[in-house]
Amino acid sequence: MSLTSEQPAGIETERRPASETRRVTVATLEAMLDHPLPVLDHGFVRVADYMGDDSAIVEAARVSYGRGTRRRSEDAGLIRYLMRHRHTTPFEMCVIKFHVKLPIFVARQWIRHRMASVNEYSARYSILDREFYLPSPEHLAAQSATNRQGRAQTLGEAEAAFVLATLRADAERNHAHYLEMLNDPGEAGAQDATRLGLARELARMNLTLNTYTQWYWKADLHNLFHFLELRWDAQAQYEIRAYAERMLEIVAAWVPVAHQAFLDYRLNAAVFSAPMLAMLRRMLAGESVSQADSGLSKREFAELMAVLGQ
Repeated sequence: MSLTSEQPAGIETERRPASETRRVTVATLEAMLDHPLPVLDHGFVRVADYMGDDSAIVEAARVSYGRGTRRRSEDAGLIRYLMRHRHTTPFEMCVIKFHVKLPIFVARQWIRHRMASVNEYSARYSILDREFYLPSPEHLAAQSATNRQGRAQTLGEAEAAFVLATLRADAERNHAHYLEMLNDPGEAGAQDATRLGLARELARMNLTLNTYTQWYWKADLHNLFHFLELRWDAQAQYEIRAYAERMLEIVAAWVPVAHQAFLDYRLNAAVFSAPMLAMLRRMLAGESVSQADSGLSKREFAELMAVLGQ
């Protein structure tokens, strides 16, 4: 990971001194506060703040009928019951705020999740750094012939080298022109006091989508789980999945019981449709079922067989 010279100082400025509190705290997450975890080549995820822990989920669930038993095993059982039966409201009692540095094209995917509070670095107010995402060669792949939003085989060495050189040259050229249009004394050369620079809100349109931006992203645990279920999935684009993997590590440190329940009942579980269940009952009864007489489409049949390892 590479941070600009200003970023460590900025993070250090935001770091709060340790203080006593009556709030619930989680030692493992406290240790992660304000420490950026690297993602991709120049990105990171940093925990800026949080509220609640596993016990907050339990307390919210029990508020309607008293505290009852409070043994750890029963608390874990309740959290697992809530996750299993998709009782989502208690998970909303936990909230976390991330500071994320990410490429613009990843941010445009991410913002489709409309269940969080977001405040992004403003290129109308500030000048974006000269930092671009350049994929590793193993992540450069051809367009899939069967999935319009997916990748197929990895590019050959020569093709990958051409793509990387093109991405780098285009990003650097456009950023240099961006600074020149701003009349900024950066790498575009010395500032010309005889002419006015273009407004930042207009000059930014010339930047490539692999330019890095930053934002604060705050969500409750229920909505964070929904985000992770979609973006950690193997079908998600690699670049956003890399951020989801880091965030899942943070969740494990923050709410370990809820994290394990999420793995067991959401991430590593499978949902069967009514026709799928009907076919499974036939198979369990000893019947040999083909796709043609299964009542399933070819795609749904293939998905079921993949889940069953057939």
